[in-house]
Amino acid sequence: MIWFWTFTVYSFGGFLLELAYAAAVGGRRNRKGLLVLPLCPVYGLGACLILLLPSRIQAWPWAVFLLGGVAATAAEYLDALYHERVLGVTFWSYDGLPGNIQGRVCLPFSLIWGMLSLGLTYWVHPMLAGWLARIPEPVSWMALAAVAADGLLSAALLRRSGDTACLQWYSRS
Repeated sequence: MIWFWTFTVYSFGGFLLELAYAAAVGGRRNRKGLLVLPLCPVYGLGACLILLLPSRIQAWPWAVFLLGGVAATAAEYLDALYHERVLGVTFWSYDGLPGNIQGRVCLPFSLIWGMLSLGLTYWVHPMLAGWLARIPEPVSWMALAAVAADGLLSAALLRRSGDTACLQWYSRS
């Protein structure tokens, strides 16, 4: 269950990063990926891919920066592709930004993912991993059920409506 918690905790961290980014640039504050839970699953997927890098790569910060950035960018691209092709929605577009690939990923954010990979690998995850491993199994199964239910419901709503606004049941003020 450690990978479930890794995914979930970093999905929540991604939600917080999205809020901070929106506050900093005056953007949309409603960028989340699920109906109820404050999670951005693309961040959880990206973090898991970064943490799956072999330990021999994790020994080299430049390799973590480069390959972690590539891994997170791949997660972002695949997430965008899934949302577009399977659910018929688009959460973001990087059209107009340098080095963008079909508006799904771009060079500036890939470089940011590389920097975040360093913090995740050398600071954040080593600090949290022990705590995540101690979460009782019954709690893990209940949390997994909640995340899965929210994920399935969110996917169904997105596919049916074709609009990310269907996830915004909370106040938009």
